[in-house]
Order: sequence, then C-alpha cells, then structure tokens
Amino acid sequence: MQCNTCCQGLTDINWSPSWKTIKRMQCKACSKEYNTPSNSRRMYVDGKYINQSHPLHKPGRYESFGDLAFSSLQNFKNLKEGHVYAIRNPAWPEWIKIGKAIDAKDRLKAFNTGSPMRDYELLHFVKTEDNNKAETDAHNIAARLAVPPWDKKSNGEWFKITRGQALEILREVTND
Repeated sequence: MQCNTCCQGLTDINWSPSWKTIKRMQCKACSKEYNTPSNSRRMYVDGKYINQSHPLHKPGRYESFGDLAFSSLQNFKNLKEGHVYAIRNPAWPEWIKIGKAIDAKDRLKAFNTGSPMRDYELLHFVKTEDNNKAETDAHNIAARLAVPPWDKKSNGEWFKITRGQALEILREVTND
C-alpha cells in the first residue's frame, strides 16, 4: 500500500493505526502538510474552517465577525434568494438607493462602515426568490417615478423618490 498523495510506501512508522482501520491511504507527512491551517486551498473565518462547498468560499484566513459573516446564508437555498432593499442617508434626504443583497441588514452594516456618521437608514426590505429580477424590476419602476432627470449612468441605484414610493416599489416587486 502507498500514500495517495506522494506514493511513498505506508508503514507502521509513517501511517497512523487509526487510519489503517478507516483505510485512509495517506502518510503522516502528507497529512500534516495538507491539513495545516496555512493550506492555501482552505478558508478560515475567526479560526473556524469553512468548507469548499460553501457558496462564498474563498481560500485564506479572515478575521471577521465569525459565525455572523455567514449566518445570513443559512436560510437560503441558493444565491438568487435574498432581499431587495431601500436605503437612504439623511445627508441626501431626497435620494434613496434601491439594491439587492443576501441580507439587507448586513448590507446596511457595510454602508455604515464607510460612513463616519454611521447614519445610513434601512427604510424597508422584502425577501425575494430571485433578487436579480426583483431588483431590475424595482429599478425600472423607480426610474419611471423618479424626479427627472434620472440618468442610469450617473445615478445607478440611487433615485430621487419619496420614502412612500420606495415602499410601494418594494411591495410591488414581491406582490405583497
């Protein structure tokens, strides 16, 4: 028998007795090299291993908010599901951003990270089965309602609409 990784012969010296029982065909040296935390193919958040099958897997070590970093994904079957939201900042009260995210509250935190006043406000969000389509529909409705001139190239997801209009737009795209 030989190691599946390096093809070295497996002996009592380089092969663990417990591995023999489960027929793990890897020598101790290869196991140590492959399973070290510095393995470039693995992802760790706050020291916890994140499986490669995770939809947000990206190799490396990340110091973040641990389980909270991915808690928003637990209830979703795929990445199409998520939220379409409306956010505003009191510095520009007539402008409202309509966007999509897996979790609108996490997205608000990201906005506030970039704002020294931490003053972005989540006006409303709705859960959708396809947040790409819902966001596109919401943008089309908002573009029709927005105070002219509305230019997609310069304003993107920000619309000059009222809070009430934003709420109605989000309700309409989810048929609430």
